Amino acid sequence: MVDIRLKNSKTRRVEVLDPIVPGKVSMYVCGPTVYDRAHIGNARSAVVFDQLFRLLRHVYGKDNVTFVRNFTDVDDKINARAAEEGREIADLTAETALWYLDDTRALGVLDPTHMPRATGYIAEMVAFIEDLIAKGFAYARDGHVLFRVRSFEDYGKLSGRSVDDMIAGARVEVAPYKEDPMDFVLWKPSADDIPGWESPWGRGRPGWHIECSAMAHAILGEQFDIHGGGADLMFPHHENEVAQSCAAGHKFANIWMHNEMLQVEGKKMSKSLGNFFTVRDLLDSGVPGEVIRMVFLGTHYGKPMDWTEKKRAEAEKTLRKWYGLAEAGDAVPKAVVAALADDLNTHQALAEMHKLDGAELGASLSVMGLWSGAVPEWAQEDGVDLSAFVECLSDAREKAMQSKDFSVVDALKTALTAAGIEVRMSKEGVELLPGPDFDPSKLEGL
Repeated sequence: MVDIRLKNSKTRRVEVLDPIVPGKVSMYVCGPTVYDRAHIGNARSAVVFDQLFRLLRHVYGKDNVTFVRNFTDVDDKINARAAEEGREIADLTAETALWYLDDTRALGVLDPTHMPRATGYIAEMVAFIEDLIAKGFAYARDGHVLFRVRSFEDYGKLSGRSVDDMIAGARVEVAPYKEDPMDFVLWKPSADDIPGWESPWGRGRPGWHIECSAMAHAILGEQFDIHGGGADLMFPHHENEVAQSCAAGHKFANIWMHNEMLQVEGKKMSKSLGNFFTVRDLLDSGVPGEVIRMVFLGTHYGKPMDWTEKKRAEAEKTLRKWYGLAEAGDAVPKAVVAALADDLNTHQALAEMHKLDGAELGASLSVMGLWSGAVPEWAQEDGVDLSAFVECLSDAREKAMQSKDFSVVDALKTALTAAGIEVRMSKEGVELLPGPDFDPSKLEGL
């Protein structure tokens, strides 16, 4: 079996994945807070961990990989959006969760094994919090329950920070119900007009961090193999997950993985800069989901990614070419698997695929989530039969080989290239591949 090596954020080292249960892998990834469309930064995380999911399934078998990605459907942002739009909160979260699934599926993202919603695990969260209070790691005050950060001596090790440095360098909420400014909320009271559940501390709702700890424990148990998410979640979200789960006596995650952030044309994505867009914005503007995914996979997950128009065009051109060469197949070449097994090096995997064609290319496209076995409609030749042009160019080349006059061949190549067609000639013959700028009208009269 192939050894999969992954960068563990907790140890800052690349480590061999050694499943807790031999032959079976468990993974939890923090999912979206469902109040709006997923932007492309959200989508990068979805694609990165979907690619890991696909690799794990390829190596260990589909039935031996359990992947959990949650929906946070109780949150103050959700409450504010529902109030702003005059909608029921449940309707808003149900609609937005479906949007997320529709948009990510368009990028080739497989549905995880489990997709729990926070509101379905309130009882587990309450029990989790009661246990932390009983063990002295949490306390109740004024309808709130808070985690005592200084009671957990390893706090800050995941993100590499000390508690004192965090207080000095960050804004922390100072509230009368806190023993210490760094203590974080596990439970908070709810007004009558927002969601709330009865608890030993009164009607209220969970804090954000306790949700993932409770759901991961309920579905995967006290210890699992991989925990993932965006680098922006390392602190405070993941740091707080580690603290409360380990304080409760759970071993929690063995390997932590974090994908880096996304920029647009070299700048941070921001509504104020006018470079903020959602996955749906791209899809509706005509950018195929496979192309979006291809751009994401072109950069290693551990490096910041820059979305550019140039990368989009290059990805589309490459995919059109590959779809013309690929055939259905199951045997993924060792070089492609080895690249993915080397800390999910998707950039190297794509580089290896440039050497392939036929069934090997088809199998590789499939494991990369870029092909379902049929050429996508957007990549088809728009009904234009290029066989006559292939025959014409082949005849012209054959005559030129005898006469040594290649002027007709050059003229045909120039005209075809001007129409947006890549011309490939080899000893096997002539191949014409329509590119993203293919314009059939320019072939008229040729």
